[in-house]
Amino acid sequence: MTDPQQPNPQHTPPAAPAYESAAYPNAPQYSGGQPAADAPAPGKTLGIVALILAIVPGTQLIGLILGIVALVQSRKAGRKNGFALAAIIVSVVLILITILIIVLAVAAFQAAGGGDLITQVNACLDDPSGTVTVQGITMSCQELLEQSGY
Repeated sequence: MTDPQQPNPQHTPPAAPAYESAAYPNAPQYSGGQPAADAPAPGKTLGIVALILAIVPGTQLIGLILGIVALVQSRKAGRKNGFALAAIIVSVVLILITILIIVLAVAAFQAAGGGDLITQVNACLDDPSGTVTVQGITMSCQELLEQSGY
């Protein structure tokens, strides 16, 4: 019997050739797809659309809603979305300016037309036999008082 720790001189392995070519080329390495930096941020395109709508007159409310949706999508993905934030800010500012203009226009219209009518009615109450001019129309005080409910 031979010692199992000592190699058997009759069974020596053959020497490996100096150079052996591979039968097949190596498979390509998987890189995991595109890096995350190259992928578009979720909500970025929607943010751009929202900003455009925020600037176009009459579509600020739609721009505001789309801007909020785009910002939420981006935040869920852990990204920042400057376009969506800009759309929200521009929409809110332009909506507030529009509301202010409407309020001022209504107030100016009321002051011009409504104040004049009240003044004319008060003048007719003092002298019912006279005539007054209301918004460019001349009428008797009796007619004005009947139309205004006095």
